Formats: sequence, C-alpha cells, structure tokens
Amino acid sequence: MGFFLETIFGGLMSGMLYALVALGFVLIFKASGVFNFAQGAMVLVAALAMARFSEWIPQWLGLESKLLANALAFIVCAAFMWLIAILIERFVLRYLVNQEGTTLLMATIGISYFLDGLGQSLFGSSVYSIDVGMPKDPAFLFEQTFEGGVLVNMEDLTAALVAAVLVAALAFFFQYTAVGRALRAVADDHQAAQSIGIPLNRIWVVVWTVAGLVALVAGIVWGSKYGVQFTLSTAALRALPVVILGGLTSVPGAIIGGLIIGVGEKLSEVYLGPYVGGGIEIWFAYVLALVFLLFRPQGLFGEKIIDRV
Repeated sequence: MGFFLETIFGGLMSGMLYALVALGFVLIFKASGVFNFAQGAMVLVAALAMARFSEWIPQWLGLESKLLANALAFIVCAAFMWLIAILIERFVLRYLVNQEGTTLLMATIGISYFLDGLGQSLFGSSVYSIDVGMPKDPAFLFEQTFEGGVLVNMEDLTAALVAAVLVAALAFFFQYTAVGRALRAVADDHQAAQSIGIPLNRIWVVVWTVAGLVALVAGIVWGSKYGVQFTLSTAALRALPVVILGGLTSVPGAIIGGLIIGVGEKLSEVYLGPYVGGGIEIWFAYVLALVFLLFRPQGLFGEKIIDRV
C-alpha cells in the first residue's frame, strides 16, 4: 500500500508541473480565443532570465543574501515578461485585430521561434541551474500508518502548493474583477468588445503579461527540478494533452487535467509497463487526449459550443 501511495503522490506532483505550463495555454485562449504555440518558448525565456539574473544581480549589487537576490531577480524577470507582452502586442497583435483565428495561430508560431532566438541571444545557450531555496531532500510521511512510511519529494510538494495558490488567484481574477470580465468578453467577440469600449490592445497586453508570469513560475519550478536548457521549450508538448483533457477555457480544468494525466502516467508505467515492455509513460497522455477528442472534444470542464442555424 505504501508503494502504491508513493506512485500516486509522484503522479500528482508531475501533474502539477504539467498543469503549470497548461495554465498559459488556457489564459491566452480564454482571453483571445487563440491557441498560443509560443507558451513553451515563454517558459524557456522566463526560466533563462531567472537563472541568469539570479547570477548577475548579486554581482552587480554586491549582495550576500541569496533570498534577497532571488526576490530581486524575480521582480526583474516579471518586468521582462511584461516588456515582452508589450512588444508582442505592439508589433504583432495590433495588426491582427479581427483577423481569422488561423492567422493569429500562425502568429504565435512565429512568436515562438522569435522568443527561442531572443533567449539564446540575451542569456546564452548553456545549461543553467535555478536555486530558489526549494527543499531538495525527500521526506517520509505516514510512518505510523504504513511500514517504512511513504516517500514524498518535498520539492514537488512545494511546487504543488505554489501551483494551487496560483490557480486560486487566477480563478478569482477571471471571475470577480473587471479586467477578468473584460478578458472573457474579448474572447467571445473582439468586435462586440470594442463596440462597448473595451480597449482590445490593452487587454491583450494584460493577458500576455499574466501568461508570462505563469510561464515564469512554471520555468522556475521546472528549472529548479531539471535545470534550464533549450529542451525546456518542449515542456509545452507535454502540457497539450492536459489542455485537451481539462478544457481550453477552464483554469481549474488545467489543474485537474494535469493531475489525472500525471497519476495515469505513473500508474500505467508501474503496473502495466512490465507487461508491454515499458514506455507507457511517454504516450499515455496522448492516447487519453485522443479518446477525449473523439468523445468529448470540449474536455471535462470546457464550454460546449452549440451553433444554431
């Protein structure tokens, strides 16, 4: 029983990492109706910025406190992601207002390649590490209940708590703030939103900034666990099934979808892998996403669109 629970906990923690990346997809789609292929590149650039600024700031300011240096680096990186959002709106999105969804989709692919090159030009192409003080040592829980206890990675547990707080904040932002309601109005109909005075350009800056902050948090967590390298941009591919499963318009759905896929991957690899030669963890999420596309394409929590003629 203890080993089974360890597998469950491991899957839940992996699922939270997927969900952090998937949140960026949901935010952009929820506010603009566009699937953002640049989200993986945003995670990479944010992680690179955090890794490098956390090295440079202590040298520039002569700081000895690692906590203060990391806090300043986070603020600088948040400002950097805000600047990227402004540039994307000013030089790309502003000229694509009221265009077809396919046009905007292709624009996000171009933005992705641009951000990949920008990250390499500004921060280098080596492998970097991020150390924000997340606990690395595992811990044994429920030792009184199960023999030997249950081994839990405290770094993953910390990341899960951060993700939970982030999701709660985003859900509140979209449901109970004027800006959040404006974002949803823009996603429903650009022209109608403009006709009632919602500034489309400003709204796009806001949503890309929020997506950039989410990418920054995801980049810090992934970078702290696995290191920062250019393969980090492929993390978005691991998050695609999460978005399909949870629904493109649901913030909580991204989290629940991530947890389902994380647990499913671990359980299938551990208990079914020996019978089929292993490797289930690689393709499990995509097969599950395909099933959902066939039978429930809007996902578990997505909005079902009904066209009336």
